Amino acid sequence: MTSVEPSPVDRRRVPTPSRLARVRDVVASYVSLMKLRVVELLLITTLPAMVLAERGLPSLGLVAATLVAGTLAGGSAHAFNQVLERDIDAVMHRTRRRPVARSVVGPYPAFAFASVLLAASVAIMLAWVNALAAALTIAANLFYVLVYTMLLKRRTSQNIVWGGVAGCVPTLIGWAAVTGTLDWPPVLLFLVVFFWTPPHYWPLAMRYRDDYARAGIPMLPVVASSRTVALQILLYSWAMVATTLVLWPVADLGWIFGLAAVLTGAWFLIEAHRLYGRARRAGDGAGLTAMRLFHGSITYLTVVFVAVMADILVLG
Repeated sequence: MTSVEPSPVDRRRVPTPSRLARVRDVVASYVSLMKLRVVELLLITTLPAMVLAERGLPSLGLVAATLVAGTLAGGSAHAFNQVLERDIDAVMHRTRRRPVARSVVGPYPAFAFASVLLAASVAIMLAWVNALAAALTIAANLFYVLVYTMLLKRRTSQNIVWGGVAGCVPTLIGWAAVTGTLDWPPVLLFLVVFFWTPPHYWPLAMRYRDDYARAGIPMLPVVASSRTVALQILLYSWAMVATTLVLWPVADLGWIFGLAAVLTGAWFLIEAHRLYGRARRAGDGAGLTAMRLFHGSITYLTVVFVAVMADILVLG
């Protein structure tokens, strides 16, 4: 029996995506390159640093310019990262749906997009913030792309420790945006985020250990036992909580911040000790329960930085 070719009318009846739908898909793919949920966490550390520097609310224009520029800069770094790590992302279950890994967005357009975002971010900083904030923005972006993504991530198990430096810089940018200088309070905020990064990220890496091993990334949970990783998480957690408590008098904060720092710090340390205990008993199976600390760490950082802002705005 011979097949019947569809008539021109039949072909016209085949549903095709509308032009508007295709535009939406393209826009959504480029927006997803920016990883805005991660950028949101960076902004949570920027605004409280500005409020602390001002000892009150900075001007709305300065806040808007700083946060918009920070969003563009963070999105730029993440887009660059996805271009450079598209081979890794394609083989990891957690990341294989990213636009460049799926070839939804080509590496060259994605690189151009990231470059435009960075240029726009720096231009906003120079025009409406100040030169120091712009310089810190460039430094954070270049450190994340060149030092972390290109140099450290595929070569050392301590990659996330030093790669996390870029994620700490928004605390300095927020302070510099208001004062045009740096001081000890933003340095301590920087260190809080620095010590927070391993206890935040290594539980995720414990959960997806096989993913990283498949991609050839020497994350600490890939090359070390769960007990060793959990001990490192515990040590960094103690350093983080201690730094948060040092911030209390140095930044001249009141009881709102102190109460939040003590309570959330105690909770974090309890969870870190529990993870270490499970790692000692269960060995590599501890990765299955590590996600509780990963999710809780996000809440911890948010509460601590919101408490900085609340303390200033409520107590003065």
